[in-house]
Amino acid sequence: MSSSPTTFRGEPADKAPVEWDDRAELHRSEDGGGVFTRFKTVRRGSLVELIRFVMHLPEGDQHRYAIEKEGDHRLSIGEIRTLAARPDFPAADAPGG
Repeated sequence: MSSSPTTFRGEPADKAPVEWDDRAELHRSEDGGGVFTRFKTVRRGSLVELIRFVMHLPEGDQHRYAIEKEGDHRLSIGEIRTLAARPDFPAADAPGG
């Protein structure tokens, strides 16, 4: 995650609350996005569900995936791992998590 401010409130991106329930799509990281990106979706779910999915893959395979978050933001494995390590990352047994 970068230290550049978010567009809404001007706080650093790593301190801003994360909308864990936002809709997201899992893609192969080499699919390149583009016009037909929705046809290349591997899996759909909430942001937290897809982060958990990637983090449960063998470490050597995790870099092969990226998450396309609602609002056209693509998360690489570095951002995925950073989000998974946040203290506010929802526990698997938490409501909505």
